[in-house]
Amino acid sequence: MPQVLYIEDHPDNRMLVRRILLASDYDFDVLEAESALKGIEIARENRPDVILMDMSMPEMDGLEATARIRRIPGLEHTLIIALTANAMEKDEKMALEAGCDGYIRKPIDVDKLPGDIISYIRSRQ
Repeated sequence: MPQVLYIEDHPDNRMLVRRILLASDYDFDVLEAESALKGIEIARENRPDVILMDMSMPEMDGLEATARIRRIPGLEHTLIIALTANAMEKDEKMALEAGCDGYIRKPIDVDKLPGDIISYIRSRQ
């Protein structure tokens, strides 16, 4: 069962992704964090298989949060996927340079999201 941590400051977005993943044919365990700092703490404690990272959050953006997670022993190779409304090519490049392994644009394709996450996981195995 892949454990997914979704770091996102908007509760409606967290609820939508949780529902999509739990209703999918895949057996996801979904954790949520409402801020980058809380997400880093949850990642350190739980060691999720995948982190879905919003890029635009108050206090600390997803780029900085990704960089910090990459410096935590045991999380250096955790799969981090940017899940963001930032749709410019430069935004994707910055996310990948910060340490994200993938990039999914919002609005998300509800039918594709679970399979996309599984594809990222399989590509790492």
